[in-house]
Amino acid sequence: MPQRFDLIVFDWDGTLFDSTALIVKSMQAAAVDLGLEPPSRERASYVIGMGLVEALRHALPGLDPAHYPKLGERYRHHYFASAHEVTLFDGVPAMLQDLKDRHHWLAVATGKSRRGLDEALEAVEMQRLFDGTRTADETASKPHPQMLLELMRQFGTEPERTLMIGDTSHDLELARNAGCPAVAVTYGAHAHDSLLAYDPLLVAHDVASLHAWLLQHA
Repeated sequence: MPQRFDLIVFDWDGTLFDSTALIVKSMQAAAVDLGLEPPSRERASYVIGMGLVEALRHALPGLDPAHYPKLGERYRHHYFASAHEVTLFDGVPAMLQDLKDRHHWLAVATGKSRRGLDEALEAVEMQRLFDGTRTADETASKPHPQMLLELMRQFGTEPERTLMIGDTSHDLELARNAGCPAVAVTYGAHAHDSLLAYDPLLVAHDVASLHAWLLQHA
């Protein structure tokens, strides 16, 4: 059966890496460190996938931008202090290996920093499986299409041959802005209904169902 997609691009946090709770707690703890009212879990989880500055702007609206550097520093402190406790969702390594064996190009488009993604990839020994990566501190943050446009340019793929997979509306809007089809997963940060609004090809409720769909339809 001919393959539909040459390039499959994954979000990282909440899609491959089970880090949603840690991101929320780290953002809340950073706010407390600065004597601020911490964002609710809903508000903090909504911004997952954005670059850090954009995330802080949405999670703590009205905060003086002069506080962003210190808040970002405290966020990174709390995140990296516990990042070793977080790992890939069950079934992710097998899914990625199966896609590599089918000769898809695999990539990551994430709101993480380059340092954060490189450390996460090293911790879970996943560097060899990805052919390309883009982070929010080296290109435009989601939902701007630049991440996907750069990856498509790198591999010479067309939008209709590129699939974006993510757990947030930012991921799906990124795909829409780049003209690419998308798949949503509900086991990460954003609720089912908010993802349906972007007409994904699939809404997967676990890695096993995502894996099975990709083997049949990608």
